[in-house]
Amino acid sequence: MNHIRNKIDFAQIISVNNANPNGDPLNGNRPRTTIDGHGEISDVCIKRKLRNRLQDMGENIFVQSADRADDGMESLRDRAEPLIRESKKNGSFTERACERWFDVRAFGQLFAFGSDGPHGVSIGIKGPVSVHPAISVAPINIVNTQITKSVNSETKDKKGSDTMGMKYRVHHGLYILKGSINPQLASKTGFDDDDADTLKKALSTLLINDSSSSRPDGSMEIIQTIWWRHDSALGRFSTAKVHNSLRVTTFCDTPARLSDYEIQVEDLPGIETEVISEYY
Repeated sequence: MNHIRNKIDFAQIISVNNANPNGDPLNGNRPRTTIDGHGEISDVCIKRKLRNRLQDMGENIFVQSADRADDGMESLRDRAEPLIRESKKNGSFTERACERWFDVRAFGQLFAFGSDGPHGVSIGIKGPVSVHPAISVAPINIVNTQITKSVNSETKDKKGSDTMGMKYRVHHGLYILKGSINPQLASKTGFDDDDADTLKKALSTLLINDSSSSRPDGSMEIIQTIWWRHDSALGRFSTAKVHNSLRVTTFCDTPARLSDYEIQVEDLPGIETEVISEYY
């Protein structure tokens, strides 16, 4: 398999204004926060956005949202079974799955569909691309808005406006997303330099076609994407040191706009640093 030979680390700065970047279903869909009050966008949410963006770019994706399925399949099992049948006759399922689906060779995948049926399989694939949760630089303020329903859901309802609800949004937050690509794991899935470039483009255009009622167009903005390419497979520095070379500091206790921050990227020897401020 062809695969990347150089370690890659990346980070992204995302601005949120009057939007809910990632609601917590166990907490009334309030924006996710850490124990110390900083805003959080889960790694699962980020990977979902990446998969959607990659799908828009024409890549084959295994874990598709039900409302975005483009192959007529209704479940992951339905999507995997044709390949399972082929692989039982013609070779390695892992290799063929990585060849077919971008997200499998990037993020890995657990194929667990039982071993008792005619097409059962239980295989885990570990992908080279890891993504951290995005955490805000400063604690966030969450705005609560009470809403009412102004129409009847059912014909027999006497009054629709007595149905109450809540809507939540982050007043302002500057979130930092971090991740990396491991060449050793890339050698197992065949994740190559073209795939890395595709992932970089997807990351840099992450918010295209991602708007909703809780995050209207323009309420979230990618400020910078930083892409570090090492000069070796092991890397000149640890991933933690590379990520820490991005420093975002604030001038006040409760920042409310981008101008309240200072963004610095330290140069590191042996690493090619690309800062993408605008991709399109």
